[in-house]
Formats: sequence, C-alpha cells, structure tokens
Amino acid sequence: MTHLWKLDLIRRKMADLQLDSFLLSDLHVIRWLSGFSGSSARVLLSQDRAVLFTDFRYREQVAEEVDSMECSIIDGGFLNAFAESGVPGPERLGIEKDVVSVGEFERLRARFDRLAIVPVSGFFDEFRMIKDAAELGALRQAARITEQTLEKIVPMISPEVTELDIAAEISYWHRRFGAERDSFEPIVASGPRSAMPHARPQPEKIREGSLIVIDMGCVCNGYASDQTRTFTLGKIPDEAAKIYSIVRDAQQLGLDSIRCGMAAKELDAIVRNAIASHGYGEAFGHSLGHGVGVEVHELPRVSSASEDYLHPTTVFTVEPGIYLPGRFGVRIEDTVVLHESGPEPLQRYTKQLVQL
Repeated sequence: MTHLWKLDLIRRKMADLQLDSFLLSDLHVIRWLSGFSGSSARVLLSQDRAVLFTDFRYREQVAEEVDSMECSIIDGGFLNAFAESGVPGPERLGIEKDVVSVGEFERLRARFDRLAIVPVSGFFDEFRMIKDAAELGALRQAARITEQTLEKIVPMISPEVTELDIAAEISYWHRRFGAERDSFEPIVASGPRSAMPHARPQPEKIREGSLIVIDMGCVCNGYASDQTRTFTLGKIPDEAAKIYSIVRDAQQLGLDSIRCGMAAKELDAIVRNAIASHGYGEAFGHSLGHGVGVEVHELPRVSSASEDYLHPTTVFTVEPGIYLPGRFGVRIEDTVVLHESGPEPLQRYTKQLVQL
C-alpha cells in the first residue's frame, strides 16, 4: 500500500501551519501513514524527510511493512535517536496534543530547548476520514470476516451456552478467518442486559424468550469492521417484536437518507426523529454512528453535536437502538462506504428478526 499521497497532504498542512517538522506518537496514525504494525514507534516528518524509529524487535517487520519512509533501528531512547537524526528543526516542531503525555512533552522541551514545540489537536483527522482504494479494500475484507464469523456463531446460540462462550467463539473465528484481532471486545448481551449498550459478556446462560444483542468487529490489514445484529432465543413478547421493527425501519431510513455532502448531524436527526415519533426518543441515547478506519471509532462523528460532513469515501456506521432498562434492548448496525452514487453497506447479513 502506498502512503506517499498522505505524506504530501501532511506536508502541505505543515507548511500552512508554519511547522518545520512534526513528531508522530499515536500508533494508529503511524499505522495509517506508514503501514507499520509494531507496538513501539515514533515518526519524525520534515518537508524533505520522513523517518520511522523503532527498536531491534521490529528490525525485520519494519523492513517488510514500510516502503514510504526511512527506518531507523534505535538502541536507546527515542529522544537520543531524534537528536542524532537531525530531523527536529530548525525552529517549530508539531506534536499530537491529544496523544503526547505531559512527561514526554517536558522531556522534549528540555532536550530541544531551542525548538518551539507546537501542540496541535486533530492534525490528521481530516485526512484519515477520506479512504483510498487500498483502505476500502481492507475495510471490505474486515467486514467479510466479521460476516463469516457471525454465520458461524449464530447457530451456536442455545440455552446451553453463555454470553462468554459466544464472545470467545467470535474472537476464535475472527482469527480463523484471517483477522489480526478483534477491533473491540465483542458485546454479547441477552435478556435485561441487552438494554446496556456496551454490556460486557457474562458467564450466564442465554435464556429462552431473550433478545440477544451481538456487536462485533475485527481488524484485517490494519483496518476495522463493526457490525451489530439482534436475535431472539425462542418467542419474545409482542412489544419487543414491535420495537425491533421500529429500530430496523429507522436503520433502513438512515441508509436511504444518506447523501454526499450532508451534515452528519442531519442524518442523526432523521433517524432520531423517526424513533421519537414512536415514543421512544428517550430510549435512544447514543449517537447514530461513527467513522471506521484504522480505529473502530474515528471521524466522522454522526451525532446531534457533530460538525462533520459526509463526503465521498468516508466510512461510518449507522446504528440506532432502543434500550428499556431492566427489560431488553435492540440495536442494528451496518458500516457504510459513501460514494457519489450513494452509500454502500459493507454488511449483508439479514435484518429480519431471526428467532433461534
């Protein structure tokens, strides 16, 4: 995967902000920019150089994964390597304000006392929102793996298994199908616990008459998937079936309403108002969606407070839900790629209510 176009855009922004160099510390950004998947790295950028620093453990890995910048294997700490490289300077060094710790900032300032260190927030967000063909390919592959995994684990659901059993199977099958790892800890929530949007799986058997929310995703080639479906084990009350239909219709309305250039908060409002029209507005308390890329939660934010817009090749989720505490909850989620012609849902698994 080539990353040179990203470096070009970043250097233009550096010039606009009058930054002579930039220090990257966020491993997600480093993966996005270079392809390096190790757990220890820094990158220093200037207008004419890009250097990735890592240690001996990753000597072979960095040579295989990185082709768009110099690679430096360091023996000591990063600060010594920066000084020896000659990259920081000559005057203004940008850092990731939301990532660099106070301690690291103070060490940088003490070591490079002639530099003006400029903390910048969200420097890379606008570039990460727009996906190239290779990134979209990785996102589609991650989504396929999660769909394959879902098809494996749904038949396993019975009164004889626990939420933890299903969560463990999700992680197992993700890897069997080629994923690097889960993109987040799987959510398997049944019965009253399905009303908890981020419930942690418990060693509790799934009961007849329960709704079961399964929210899962994996990472493939550095990019994440995210998908939610809600199932039933046996017959459920009429009200639960009604709420499932409301959520399913609202989610489809969201997919049908997406247009290039629309404000993300407009999409959130369309779906939120549809749920509120049925009297369940207070029961939909989270945002409609979020961007997906090298992280499972990134820009654009699809919420009532979002200032983001939905542009071609942005990738984001549409995931309305209704949650009745102590009783049950329903959520349905797809990840979509937005094209000029409209949205492309990456999931194909049925949204008809599946009774197991």
